[in-house]
Amino acid sequence: MSAPDLIAQIAGALGRTGAATSDFDLNPETVLPEGRTLRPAGVLVPLLTTSNGPRILLTQRSSALKQHPGQIAFPGGKQDEGDADVTAAALREAQEEIGLDPSNVEVLGHLPVHETVTGYVVTPVIARVRAPFTPIPEAGEVAEVFDVPLPHLLDPKMFQIEGRYWRGTLRRYYAVPYGPYYIWGATARMLRALADVAGP
Repeated sequence: MSAPDLIAQIAGALGRTGAATSDFDLNPETVLPEGRTLRPAGVLVPLLTTSNGPRILLTQRSSALKQHPGQIAFPGGKQDEGDADVTAAALREAQEEIGLDPSNVEVLGHLPVHETVTGYVVTPVIARVRAPFTPIPEAGEVAEVFDVPLPHLLDPKMFQIEGRYWRGTLRRYYAVPYGPYYIWGATARMLRALADVAGP
């Protein structure tokens, strides 16, 4: 399927009702406190049309960051007071982190929210990058910007369930490795939600 056709398929699929996801989906024994306060955040899921087919842009976080150093992530972050909504937050953060001008972005829709173990409720903003651009990583936050073939991330067979101990408890999570990149945790869970909604 051509890149425009696959991106159009995703855009059409985003109207379907989907369930919210969380870092705890594979750990049903986890008891979450009632009345917990979650901070809103938005991440941008940038879809690229390239000569190598449709791809998704991702970042590798700087190893100097306090939270999730070195992990693979979408550009994005928490909603600030000056942001109109989580979509605006995702667009602002993408411009700050990788130099993606919001005018070069067409928002296609949103996936259901995702609750993270760090106390955020994240809205994945699915968007098409209109024209080619050269990422400019923000040195303090982003170690690398790279892209992954979209069909790889829309294939449920590419996802694995793995586990590691965190705070003394075995935590299971999704992972979807690609080449040298180990994509796991919240990023992989949101990608799996995209695969479930829009995949073959």
